[in-house]
Amino acid sequence: MTDEFRRISLMIREDQHARLLDLGVNMSGLIRSLIDDHLSDSKITLAVSEEAAHLYQQVVSNTGSTDADIEPYLRAALKRMLKDRITRMERLHRAIK
Repeated sequence: MTDEFRRISLMIREDQHARLLDLGVNMSGLIRSLIDDHLSDSKITLAVSEEAAHLYQQVVSNTGSTDADIEPYLRAALKRMLKDRITRMERLHRAIK
């Protein structure tokens, strides 16, 4: 990573600008962080319900957890999901005559 920066022009919607200002977000820092995440080979982004996002924030902020702490649980959930999908596909396969 380098400390050399390049100034760019960025267009965002007015409502986005207002919300970021209300939240006190450093837009340059936010954009750099999002670009780093996007270019990373080891980061993922999940779109979840508001309830799940709120729960995630509660768990992380109240337990001092990090994404690395959550990884084993994510792996277990993915394994369980894959098993469920395989079971459904096997049922479908058996149903085809």
